[in-house]
Amino acid sequence: MSFSISGKTAIVTGGANGIGLAIGRHLADKGANVMFADIDEDALINQLGDNPEDGPIRYFAGDLREKLTLANLLSATIDAFDSVDILINASRQVCVSDPLNPDDDAVGMLLEQNLMTSLRLSQLVAKRMIKQSEGEENPTGGAIVNLSSIAAGRAHPDLLAYAISTAAVEQMTQSLAVALAPHRIRVNALAFGSVMSRSLQETLKDHSDYRTDIEQHTPLGRIASCSELVEAVQFLASDGAGFMTGQIMTLDGGRSLVDPVASPAH
Repeated sequence: MSFSISGKTAIVTGGANGIGLAIGRHLADKGANVMFADIDEDALINQLGDNPEDGPIRYFAGDLREKLTLANLLSATIDAFDSVDILINASRQVCVSDPLNPDDDAVGMLLEQNLMTSLRLSQLVAKRMIKQSEGEENPTGGAIVNLSSIAAGRAHPDLLAYAISTAAVEQMTQSLAVALAPHRIRVNALAFGSVMSRSLQETLKDHSDYRTDIEQHTPLGRIASCSELVEAVQFLASDGAGFMTGQIMTLDGGRSLVDPVASPAH
C-alpha cells in the first residue's frame, strides 16, 4: 500500500493556525489539493496569501458552527477541485472549566465546537464521497480523520468540558466508521498529548510552570511540535491505512502510560 496522497483533495478545518495549518501545508507539500477552512480570515490571508484562483491551495473563511457555512465550504471545495477525498477535522478548542458550577457553559460550548462541527461536516462530506463513487465497480470511498486528545480517557477536574468533548469525538469516530464502511469511507482519529499548538503556546505564556509539569509527566520528556503529527495524519488519510477504520491512534510521547496527574495544558 502507498502512503501517497498526491492528486487527492482534502478539506482541513482549523487551517489558519497551529496544528490545522501544519497538517494542511504538509498535505499540500505531498501533492494534495487542500482547502484550508477557518473562522479567522485575517490569519488565513497572513499564512497563505491572497486566495488564488488556481493551484493546489485555497482557503475558506467562515463560522463552521453554522450549517450553511459548512454547506458553502463543501460547495467551494467542489467548485475549486471537482471532488473531495479527505476530510481532516482539526478545528478544536480547549478551555478550563469549573466542574462544580452549573452556570459554566463550557461543556455545551466545546461539544458544539469540537463535536458538532466535525459531525455535521463529516456527514456532508461523506454524502459527497458516496455520490462520487456511484457507478464505480470498486468504490474509492474516502478518508475522514478527526483530531482528539488523550484527555478523552483521563480525568482532570479542570478539563471536564474538554474531556467530555474529545470522548464524544472518539465515539463519533467509531460510530461513523461502522456506518460508512459499506461505502469504503474510513473514519479514524488521532489522539495526542501535549503539542505546541497555538492554544498551548498561549497557555504557557500565562503559566510557564506548566511546561516543566508536562515534560515531567511525558516519558519522552518534551512537548511535541505540530510537524510531528502531520505524518500520522497522512498515514491515516492514505491507502496505507486502507484496512484501518474506527481506530484511535495515540501520539503522546508515552504520557498516557504514566501517572495521569498533570497540568491542564493539552
